[in-house]
Amino acid sequence: MYFIETIQVEGLGNRHYLAGSESVAVAIDPPRDVDRVLAAAAGRGVRIGWVVETHVHNDYVSGGLDLARLTGARYVVPAGARVAFDHSTVSDGEVVELAEGLALRAVTTPGHTPHHTSYVLVDSGRDVAVFTGGSLLIGTVGRPDLVDPRLTESLARAQHASAHRLAAELDDAVPVLPTHGFGSFCSSSQEQGESTTIGAEKQANEALTSDVDSFVAGLLAGLDDVPAYYTHMGPINAAGPAPVDLTPPRRADAAEIAERLAAGEWVVDLRSRIAFADGHLAGSVNIEGDGSLATYLAWLMPWNKPVTLLGESPEQVAAAQRELVRVGVDRPAAAGVGTPEDWVLDGDKPATFPRAGFAELAAALADGQRPVVLDVRRDSERQQSRVEGTVHIPIHSLPDRVHEVPPGRVWVHCASGMRAAIGASLLDAAGRDVVAIDDDYSTASDIPGLTVATGEEEQHTR
Repeated sequence: MYFIETIQVEGLGNRHYLAGSESVAVAIDPPRDVDRVLAAAAGRGVRIGWVVETHVHNDYVSGGLDLARLTGARYVVPAGARVAFDHSTVSDGEVVELAEGLALRAVTTPGHTPHHTSYVLVDSGRDVAVFTGGSLLIGTVGRPDLVDPRLTESLARAQHASAHRLAAELDDAVPVLPTHGFGSFCSSSQEQGESTTIGAEKQANEALTSDVDSFVAGLLAGLDDVPAYYTHMGPINAAGPAPVDLTPPRRADAAEIAERLAAGEWVVDLRSRIAFADGHLAGSVNIEGDGSLATYLAWLMPWNKPVTLLGESPEQVAAAQRELVRVGVDRPAAAGVGTPEDWVLDGDKPATFPRAGFAELAAALADGQRPVVLDVRRDSERQQSRVEGTVHIPIHSLPDRVHEVPPGRVWVHCASGMRAAIGASLLDAAGRDVVAIDDDYSTASDIPGLTVATGEEEQHTR
């Protein structure tokens, strides 16, 4: 009897797996905070005997090396992966015997990386699942452009071939269990659905329904921006990540926080965007702790810049710290817990800025005001539709392009409000007069006074 347990990391859009028998298990593509994997194994009363990677990851720091060290497990990586630590390798067709009647069969599936390998779980001679990492995802495939621009097209073609190999070798009923693709930027497009099978992918996945030239052309045309911190993930994983340290950061008082701001360090407020707008430490940046904190903080902040976390509670800071170690932001310089009144210097008051909806923006325009409207969505979103007359600077570019925002009061919008809050906080920290549009972009087209255009023709200024 076998089991498969999914360990989900929603903020990064990844899934990790623990699979095995009644006594022993294998961890597939484990997250950096390995205590979650250890707890899952302990809950089932099994020993972790193997840790396997589908590839050297480019979007998160792997916990594989640490997990193998803690458990004494055999650490297995694909034969073509270049890593600097002791490990075992697995080649195409090789079988890892997990327990009596239970095994993993390696299937080379290059495309996301040149060495990418999927693993078929075999129970009593029957294929019961395939762990596809960044190869075949739900309705799409992993990106081919994260290794080297010179390899992108050839890897895209390899993705097509790998998808077809899996489809040809496995029965339609076999569940497909990818690591990426649940909001991850490692996915070449954002799919719909929570589960899939080989048969379902044959019907819906363009890698399996299109010829190779059409597939490659569409894949390359649809590739979106790559988070800046991805540059650092592969080298960290290849060198061997350090053991994770989740001990609480040192508490900082208002004076120290002010000094850190004055030194140009980042101070990040983890509270909700509503609470931040109502009162915050001037100069701090708002990235909500319950959103995609790791993705956006690591993407926006210069790499290795000291960061101080501000939260309502120790638990909120601890949750943020856990999320950040997954992308290599290992030790916050300090933390503050409480309210903005605890973080401002004596005699100062918390800063504020207004929140509004698209209806309020339309009213301001009708009233003869000439606000700057800043769209911080990604290029791909902008190409689908836009509010006419808006300035466009994607949120990940804004820290370096604040000076490009025209003078005047700036109304910031995104698709739902979270990125608008980040953008408004960045502009507020730079001394600009801002309004955060905390509204669903889909409502904009229904509001009189706003013109929503579609297509790729760009409008840069009002």
